[in-house]
Amino acid sequence: MIKEYRTIREIVGPLLMVDGVEGIKYEELVEIEMQDGNVRRGRVLEINGDKAMVQLFEGSSGINLRDSKVRFLAKPLTLGVSEDMIGRVFDGMGNPKDGGPDLISEAKLDINGIAINPVARDYPSEFIQTGVSAIDGLNTLVRGQKLPIFSGSGLPHANLAAQIARQAKVLGTDEKFAVVFAAIGITFEEAQFFIDDFKKTGAIDRAVLFMNLANDPAIERISTPRMALTCAEYLAFEKDMHVLVILTDLTNYCEALREISAARREVPGRRGYPGYLYTDLSTLYERAGRIKGRKGSITQVPILTMPEDDKTHPIPDLTGYITEGQIILSRELYKKNLMPPIDVLPSLSRLKDKGIGDGKTREDHADTMNQLFAAYAAGKEAKELQVILGESALSESDKAFAKFADEFEKRYVSQGYNTNRTIIETLNLGWDLLKILPRTELKRIKDKYIDKYLPEESQVD
Repeated sequence: MIKEYRTIREIVGPLLMVDGVEGIKYEELVEIEMQDGNVRRGRVLEINGDKAMVQLFEGSSGINLRDSKVRFLAKPLTLGVSEDMIGRVFDGMGNPKDGGPDLISEAKLDINGIAINPVARDYPSEFIQTGVSAIDGLNTLVRGQKLPIFSGSGLPHANLAAQIARQAKVLGTDEKFAVVFAAIGITFEEAQFFIDDFKKTGAIDRAVLFMNLANDPAIERISTPRMALTCAEYLAFEKDMHVLVILTDLTNYCEALREISAARREVPGRRGYPGYLYTDLSTLYERAGRIKGRKGSITQVPILTMPEDDKTHPIPDLTGYITEGQIILSRELYKKNLMPPIDVLPSLSRLKDKGIGDGKTREDHADTMNQLFAAYAAGKEAKELQVILGESALSESDKAFAKFADEFEKRYVSQGYNTNRTIIETLNLGWDLLKILPRTELKRIKDKYIDKYLPEESQVD
C-alpha cells in the first residue's frame, strides 16, 4: 500500500529526513513529488522510530520542505530483465540509453541480491581463456572466480578491460557466453571508448553495458554494480549462460559510499571510508560463482584504481581479502611501453591450479607456469645485480636469466591489446622463451615434458 507524507523535516546533500512515518521498510523505493509536479526517486536508507532517512537518486535542489510530497512505494528498487538485454546499453539505473526500444521485461528483480549460499556453491574448476598470456599462462582465470585488476591512475586498465570483454571464452564448450559490463563513475570519453570498441569488434552482440558517468549523481553509483549483477544472475541462473562481469571503476563506487556516509554523519573508518566498507564490498563480490545443479556461472573481474598506487589503501586491501587473487598493473612496465603492463610477480590467481592441466589446458601448464615465474624472478634479480656491480660480475647463468627477463617482458607480457592468443600459443611461447636457459636450470619441469616440448637441438647445455 502506497503511503504519502508531507513531513519532510531536513535535507542534507543527497539525504532527506521524513517524520511521522509508520510501516516503512529498509531499501523501500520512494517518490518525492515536488511543488512543480516533477518527481524524483530515492530509497529508504535508515529507519529510526517514526523517522525515515531517504537517499535521493537525483539531486536535492528545488525540493521545498513544506510543499513536497513523499510517497513510499512498498517495494525495493528493481530491474526489468530479459534475454533481449544482450546487445543493449543502459544507464546506471537500468534505463535504455542507446536509442533502442524500451525493454519488454520477463521479470522484475530486486537489485539487492544476496551472496550465494556457501553450501550451494560449486567449486570453480573450468578454465576461461582471456587471450592475454600474462593472465592465461601465469594467473589463470577460472569460471566462477572473482579476480580483480589493481590499476593506478593513468594506467590503461580500460584497454585491458575491453580486451578481456572482447576475447574471453570458455574452452571446449558450445554453451552460451555473455559479458555484463558496468562502468561506474567514468568520464564520457571512457564510456564512449568502451561503446565504440564493443560495437566495432562485434563484442556488443554478446554484451550488456551499464554506464554510470562521472556527472551522474553519486547515489547512482551505488546502484550500478547491483543492476549489472542482477542482470548477470538472471542470465546465468535462469538462462544457463556463462557470464563474465566486468566492473570498472570500483574506487568510484567506494568514493560514493564515503560521500553518503559523511552526509549521514557516521563515524569514519580508515581514510574516511565507512567502517562497513568490507561488508558492503562483499555483498558485490560474493554474488559471483557457480551453484550446484545449475549450468550457468558468474565470473567477476572488478577493476579498481589504487590511490597513489598504494596496495595497502583500504579499497585494494579489503578487496584482496574477499576475492581470489589480483592482477596488478605496473607503472614501471607502462613507462617501458610494454602493453598490457601486467606485473606477473605480485599478481596472483588463487584458483589457477584448479583450472589448468590435462583435459583443461595442457599437461605441461603447471610446470611451465612455475618455471616461468621462477626464471623471471631470477632474471629481475640478476638485472638489479648488474646495475650495482656491472655485467662483469654476473655468471653465465645470471646473464642467461637477465636475457630471459628482457625477452619475457617483450614477447610474453607485451602482446598489445589486439592480439588474441590461444592457451596453446601461450604455452608454446613459454617453451620458446625457456630455450634461452640451460637445461640444467629447468628444475621445476618434469624431464618427460622437457623431452616432449623442448626439442634437443634447441636446448642450451
